[in-house]
Amino acid sequence: MSGRIVSPGPTSVTVRTVDVNNLTAPDDWVLLPPGDAALTRRVKAAGDHWVVQEKKGRRVFSRGVWAPAETIERIRAELDAERSTESFAKRKEAGAQRREKAQAEYIKDFTDTVVNYLAFHPTHAQLAMSLARIVALHATPVGSGTVARTRRISLDQRAEAAVIAWMRHQTTAYDSMKIVRVKGKRREVRRMLAQRSKELLARYRRGEGAGGECPLIRALGIDLEAD
Repeated sequence: MSGRIVSPGPTSVTVRTVDVNNLTAPDDWVLLPPGDAALTRRVKAAGDHWVVQEKKGRRVFSRGVWAPAETIERIRAELDAERSTESFAKRKEAGAQRREKAQAEYIKDFTDTVVNYLAFHPTHAQLAMSLARIVALHATPVGSGTVARTRRISLDQRAEAAVIAWMRHQTTAYDSMKIVRVKGKRREVRRMLAQRSKELLARYRRGEGAGGECPLIRALGIDLEAD
């Protein structure tokens, strides 16, 4: 039986496969929920299993792994024993510190890249930094699923896409728009709003600015009169 990719079935103990409409899990199998990557990897390597995945739009979500209950419990016990040791605790702490350092470095690199993309006139340097920081804060968290976390495009492209996405939600009426359910219409609206955002950014690149009524200034919560 080995390992196979399936999707959720009509009941809690069934799955759907490409060649079989509905497949019922063996009586001695249980569904291991997602969440423990190490346990899941070892269970999959141990023998027969089904990987349950569900596609929603363009994204694929893990719904767990079906495998023999005895296999899951044995491997879980082995892992619990390993995780109770002092050496494991030290490795875990060291790993957490490495991840924190890498995340901090990525946030800095991403922020700097956003500033470079904005390329505002020197008179708007502080505004550029404020915008870059808030975009980075929103876009860079691990597991956020934002464009800033993808590796499929360059850092420069991620920075531009993150700025435009943030402006779409914060400086336009996109979130409250009633867009007709016609194929391609939402994409068309997003392109139109992206062009408006780029035109607004271009004004700051030229050193013009847009005053207190500027949607970017309002979104950032900047009080020009206080300056």
